[in-house]
This record gives sequence, C-alpha cells and structure tokens, in this order.
Amino acid sequence: MSSEEEICIDQAIAKKSLYGASEEPAYSGVLSFMRRKYTKDLTGADVAVSGVPLDLMVSHRPGTRFGPEAVRKASAILETIHPYSWDFDPYERLAVIDYGDCYFNYGLPETITDAIYEHAKKIINAGVFMLTLGGDHFVSYPLIKAHAEKYGPLSLIHFDAHSDTWGEEDDNINHHGTMFRRAYLEGLINPKKSVQVGIRTKNEETYGFNILHAPWVFKNGPEATVAEIKRIVGDNKAYLTFDIDCLDPAYAPGTGTPVVGGLTSYLALEIIRGLTGIDYAGMDIVEVNPAYDVGEITSLAAATIAADLLCVLAHDKGPLV
Repeated sequence: MSSEEEICIDQAIAKKSLYGASEEPAYSGVLSFMRRKYTKDLTGADVAVSGVPLDLMVSHRPGTRFGPEAVRKASAILETIHPYSWDFDPYERLAVIDYGDCYFNYGLPETITDAIYEHAKKIINAGVFMLTLGGDHFVSYPLIKAHAEKYGPLSLIHFDAHSDTWGEEDDNINHHGTMFRRAYLEGLINPKKSVQVGIRTKNEETYGFNILHAPWVFKNGPEATVAEIKRIVGDNKAYLTFDIDCLDPAYAPGTGTPVVGGLTSYLALEIIRGLTGIDYAGMDIVEVNPAYDVGEITSLAAATIAADLLCVLAHDKGPLV
C-alpha cells in the first residue's frame, strides 16, 4: 500500500490498485465489500464480488433485498484484521473488486431470472470469478445456469437448513425452496457429485443428492465433513452456495426461515477453511435478512464466511510470482 493510500479515506472509490489490503476507520467511508474498489471495469480482476438484492421469491419473512448492503457494512470491521487461520493476505494474491449490485426491474418479475443470468454471464465470460451476495436463495438458480453454460454440469456444495428441492415434477413454480430441483431437472447440476450440508428439514425426494444432515456434521466433526465433501465432489467443477440459515438461529437470527439445531459459526468456518483444493466455478452466500438480525451478528457471520471463501481461492491460487 502506498503512502498516499495509507492516508486515503473512501478507498472503495479512491484506491488505485486492485491488490493489497487497505485500512480506514470501520465506522466511516464508502462501504464496499472488504473495502475493495468499486468498479464496473473487469480488466485485471480475478474475483468480482456482486450483490443480488432480491426477496420476491421468499416463502416466509421478506427483507433479504437488504442483505448485500448489510454484508458489505459488516465486512468493514474485517478488512483491517489479518484473516484468522491463514498465513497470508488474500489480497496480495487475488485482485478483488466490488462490482456492485445486479439491476433488475422488480415491477417486471418475469424478467428477473434473465437479468441475473445476463449479469453473471457478463462477469464470467470476462474470465472473472464470481462471489455473489444475496438476496434470497432463488438467486442461485440463474447464477448456476450461467456457470453451467460455461463449464457443464456442476457439483453443488450446498450449506443450508433446507434441501430447496421441493415441488412436483410437472410443477413450474419458482421460489427459494425449488431452485435446486429445477437446476437438477435442467441438467445444470450433477446430483451424484453434489453434497448438501447442515440439512435439518425433511424432504422425502432427494433427487440423488448426497446429504450430510446437521446431526451427522456435529457427530463427525469438521475434518470428516471436509473429507466427505471432497470425496463426493472429486475433480468435478463445483459451485458453492451458503444459505446463512445453515447456522443455528443463535448465531444467525437475521434470516427468513430460521431452523433450530443448526451449525455453530465455529463449525461452519472450520469446514469452509478446509475446502481448499476444489475446482470452483463460483460461490454465493445468501438469505441474510437484517430486519431480523440482532447486533448485526448474522451480517458479520456472512461477511466472515465470504472473506474466508476468498481466502480459500487465494490459497489455491498461491502467491504471485
């Protein structure tokens, strides 16, 4: 970081380089994710963090449209702290930008899926990796569709309280509990190479997905969970999606459909930090609902998970030569 940048405020818009950590007071300044530069210029970027502020597909409590904003705000307290459990600065290895939010017209809901899909295509066709902040979990469907179009059928690494594969075979309903059934039926996901982690709601139809229920994760621990995820996925291209309600409501009350008995923040982070060496196509973290949060702990949990996902990518990329 140059001496000019050391004394610079609002580095989300003033920072010159896409690399390197930045420091400014957590309570002030323009809020991007981890103070990364806000830009629509994808040139030179390795990762684009992008928000999809959607909550029109929820089945219970609305408010996840404010999720991306809340996660960005919570990330401000993290950007001056060296990432725990990692012996490197991820921003010395990865050029990360905040691409801002996906635009869609909420008054024309029939156009939203295509708007998110086109937003994703623009980024990934430029050769830039996507880390997306939701929004309700339906946003994963058009994101996966764009990624599968480029990479072929994906392994889904899915952290959640719910399977999100509800619906009948001839049912075309779209909401945040149906999108992975739709992705499966359209051949976007390979269920035999996919794994759902932390599930604790019942759905008789699994569509062949491998499921590590929350009690299994607790009983077997993070190392066994990581090993099982890697065994299932193998060398297939993978898309990781983390619904914040995978965490118990004690750790993440700010979500639309909370379910007790979920993972602790510690357990989730230990698993995430072990998921290196996987060939990722894209990632998202969704369902943060700040209206139901307490002391911003849900937003902070999501921001920390997202920051650790960047560390996973930086670990696998290795240091710049």
